[in-house]
Amino acid sequence: MTPAPTLRLTRLRLTDFRSYASFEQRFAGRIVAIAGPNGVGKTNLLEAISLLGPGRGLRGARAGEIGRRVPGEDTRPWAAFGAFEGPDGPSEIGTGTIGAGTIGNGTTGNGTAGDGAETGRRKYLVDGEPAKNQAELAGRAAAVWLTPQMDRLFQEGASGRRRFLDRLVWALDPGHAREVAAHDTAMAGRNRLLAEGRRDAGWLAALEDAMARHAVAAVAARRALSQRLNLLLEAGTATGAFPAARLNLVCPIAAALGQAPALAVEDGLREALAASRGRDAAAGGAAQGAHRTDMDLVHLPKGLEAALCSTGEQKALLVSVVLAHATLIGAARGFAPLLLLDEVAAHLDAARREALYAALARLPAQVFLTGTDPDIFAPLQGVAEAFEATPEGLLPG
Repeated sequence: MTPAPTLRLTRLRLTDFRSYASFEQRFAGRIVAIAGPNGVGKTNLLEAISLLGPGRGLRGARAGEIGRRVPGEDTRPWAAFGAFEGPDGPSEIGTGTIGAGTIGNGTTGNGTAGDGAETGRRKYLVDGEPAKNQAELAGRAAAVWLTPQMDRLFQEGASGRRRFLDRLVWALDPGHAREVAAHDTAMAGRNRLLAEGRRDAGWLAALEDAMARHAVAAVAARRALSQRLNLLLEAGTATGAFPAARLNLVCPIAAALGQAPALAVEDGLREALAASRGRDAAAGGAAQGAHRTDMDLVHLPKGLEAALCSTGEQKALLVSVVLAHATLIGAARGFAPLLLLDEVAAHLDAARREALYAALARLPAQVFLTGTDPDIFAPLQGVAEAFEATPEGLLPG
């Protein structure tokens, strides 16, 4: 694929965001390395950057959970603002739960944030005007990330892997979140009726119809993403020295979509749900649906599933996925997304660390790296813009 133009974050400003009462920093580097001890707010900065695009960011937090906590007070309203340089020139994005004077650039006061301060609802401004929708944001900024919490992705339950997969899908298909939410809403209504012993056939049939339609749409999007990603992962063209890999969906609906048209799969799921009402009532939930999708990664050179790989190999596989996913976003959006890599080198040996830095140097993306030890970034000296993280902000490294 032809390299996509670079999106650059040139300025970040925060107000009452997590641990920061206020924060402002300009960035000039394409690779930004931030070193500092645990607890000084490095991940908070990456989260703030991730929130300047669509979605809940790298922590998946609700708007009311993000504001700075002060003893004796409720969580404070918060704001994050970013200035970007992109293929179409400069742009500004603000988000938060307080007024436009803070969500925006703080000097013009353009736009309006509505009643965010009173309701705790999150607002967005794009170039000083209220954002029309999430798709408008997706056309201006995008980010992909790796965090330490993902290190246990292959040891924990399917729900975490499914959320990881859905985030990959949603970055390229903003409507995917609506399909998943609609499926889950219909499923919750069906579960409630079955738990109460209410067997209203018409009502249940309507809920099962909604479940089937939205489940097939959601799984089809997951399947399409995995197919596109696997072309890059198996070829290794976007992942450099990181291992070739394959993302497998473990999902009966995905398997059925490989054998039959979507409408036929919907019909089959609708019939299966109707036939399993008694069993699902006894089990307390639906045995079939989009909520049953799982995924795995295979280390192709070794022929091993990720769960059987070492911690370092699992991290390397996730790096491969993030690099390939960034390439897909660049091709789809016309600009390479920001890469947010939180403590990414922690489980990489020296050879893999050097491979990571070499891959990042070749990418057209702006990269933000964090780590506790500044020495881990020594190979990037002269390449990266380095900072030391403190509770008050960033100092030149």
